[in-house]
Amino acid sequence: MTNPMLRIDIQGDIAVLTMDRPEKRNAMCDQLLEEIDAFFSKPPAEVKVAVLTGTAGHYCSGLDLSEHVARDAEGTMRHSRNWHGVMDKIQYGGLPVVSAMMGAVIGGGLELATSTHVRIAEPSTIFQLPEGRRGIYVGGGASVRVGRILGADRMVEMMLTGRKYNAEDGTALGLAHYSVGEGEALPMAMDLARKIASNAPLSNYVMIHALSRIEDMDKAGGLFTESLCAALTQTSPDAVEGLAAFLEKRAPSFGQGR
Repeated sequence: MTNPMLRIDIQGDIAVLTMDRPEKRNAMCDQLLEEIDAFFSKPPAEVKVAVLTGTAGHYCSGLDLSEHVARDAEGTMRHSRNWHGVMDKIQYGGLPVVSAMMGAVIGGGLELATSTHVRIAEPSTIFQLPEGRRGIYVGGGASVRVGRILGADRMVEMMLTGRKYNAEDGTALGLAHYSVGEGEALPMAMDLARKIASNAPLSNYVMIHALSRIEDMDKAGGLFTESLCAALTQTSPDAVEGLAAFLEKRAPSFGQGR
């Protein structure tokens, strides 16, 4: 049996997922992508939040070019669309995902990171889209996910020049939400994961699904969708529990009414 490339450690209601290809700086290959796909296709029922990280000082250095398979145009398109499907499962599967990043967050690694919901960068973190310098173009979703963070103008410059952003610059631009010291990304990710896991499951699910879609809508459509989301969450058993806990000055116990 092939050795797994994604280590899965379930700690209560948090799953810690560690990409484990240290000799390749955790570069993405078909097997690793399939293992990520398998987890997010059917996460364990008890898991409320996932933390995604890498090993040996790197998050993910992108597509493993040493395993590059020559494909025709149709094969390349289908391969790209498969990446899109996996990244969509991460972003829209309903499970909040926190990335603890260090070292290489390059190419497909950046596409992977930007499909997660909370991103933490250590000082060693490097963000880069080097595809333009290799005669190719991004295919795992960067045009949309990274483009919406940076804007088209800055992403064009980043790809044309192969520019690298460090943790500080990446955080200022929105590629990361937090910049922390060496060795601090995973502990902070766990702290944030525990906080997110204590939220009402329905409100977590709605926030993950609604906000990025509202961004695509016109103003009227976005406001109407917001009202639907408010109606759905504010009439749920968890909303009743949240209000009672606030009035009684205690921590809420969500998910009991499901």
